[in-house]
Amino acid sequence: MAWHEFAPFTSSNIAAIRYEEDQLLLEVEFLNGSRYHYYEIPPQIAQAFDQAVSKGEFLAASIKGHYRYSRV
Repeated sequence: MAWHEFAPFTSSNIAAIRYEEDQLLLEVEFLNGSRYHYYEIPPQIAQAFDQAVSKGEFLAASIKGHYRYSRV
């Protein structure tokens, strides 16, 4: 897998985000150390997430509840 690491950002809840376009797989790591995989994320959603000013707001509004996920 070839992961794309999101550009550095500041968040009160999210530590890191990366995306694997071939698998349409998004990984979100939270500051508490938990990691989640979100599945079947289209590239345009990942790109919008990467460009979002508030990562937490984008995650809550556009990804959670819209895509399958699992804790890893």
